[in-house]
Amino acid sequence: MPEGIRKLEEMGYDGVMTAETANDPFFPLLLAAEHSTRIELMTSIAVAFARTPMTLANIAHDLNAYSKGRFILGLGSQIKPHITKRFSMPWSSPAARMEEFISAMRAIWACWYEGEPLRFEGEFYRHTLMTPMFTPTDKEYGAPRVFLAAVGPLMTVAAGAVADGVICHAFTTEKYLRKVTLPALERGLARGGRSREDFEITCPLFVVTGENERAYEATRSVVCKQIAFYGSTPAYKPVLDVHGWGGLQGELNAMSKQGKWDEMGELISDEILEEFAIVATPKALPGELEKRFGGLLDRVTCTYGTLADEDQRELIASLRKIG
Repeated sequence: MPEGIRKLEEMGYDGVMTAETANDPFFPLLLAAEHSTRIELMTSIAVAFARTPMTLANIAHDLNAYSKGRFILGLGSQIKPHITKRFSMPWSSPAARMEEFISAMRAIWACWYEGEPLRFEGEFYRHTLMTPMFTPTDKEYGAPRVFLAAVGPLMTVAAGAVADGVICHAFTTEKYLRKVTLPALERGLARGGRSREDFEITCPLFVVTGENERAYEATRSVVCKQIAFYGSTPAYKPVLDVHGWGGLQGELNAMSKQGKWDEMGELISDEILEEFAIVATPKALPGELEKRFGGLLDRVTCTYGTLADEDQRELIASLRKIG
């Protein structure tokens, strides 16, 4: 992590993200904070329902204070089987629970940073006790920003109502963003009494590119398999439905249960691939990103596959020129 974060900061990246998969998402960011000065540090995502608002309020405060205000707490709900069977935690009304979870954290932070009495009583969470011994004293940088991962309209509304930003799923398209995500986000922002200028939209994008034909084909194969993997999940069928491809979800789901992971990728046609991914040469990437998402997204996260460091530097410089 120390070597990697210094390199990414030198290359010009604005931020880095960690995920909660096989490892804890917070520990790497502590090292990243120690060995960097500018780059933003974000979880994408940490599983909210595996914890309580108080535990996450503490962790997020510590990382934000130590990084001098560079930490963003990116949260996600996960799905019911993981919450109940893997984490042994309660599950119900995920969008409503998430909205209350973030509101509870904000009440805790208001107690710490603004001296407000801690009197949060909701349907899912209750926080009414805070003493000086348990109140942080390193308050210079205040509360961290909170981004919320969302796919469906209900969670997107919750993000607009109480979060500082939304993390769209990689399994999304420009059409889905415009037809489903943005209208839901506007409803949430209206409910929270905020405007679009108060909010950030970030999206991890599939990118198919490469320094040569061999690298390009290798990246294409990986991305197709990843799209197929997400497409097999029932929760993501509405994204396919927007394009009239809903029937593909059932086919992919059946193949996943048979363990045909490689074969699933072969069902992703060029038409489907180009809706879900930016397919371009390294030099053409900035223009393609601007054409599809310019004015729509505030942050993008791209997986480049085998794109060389120098090509990444050039890409970042080109993106900065177009905004």
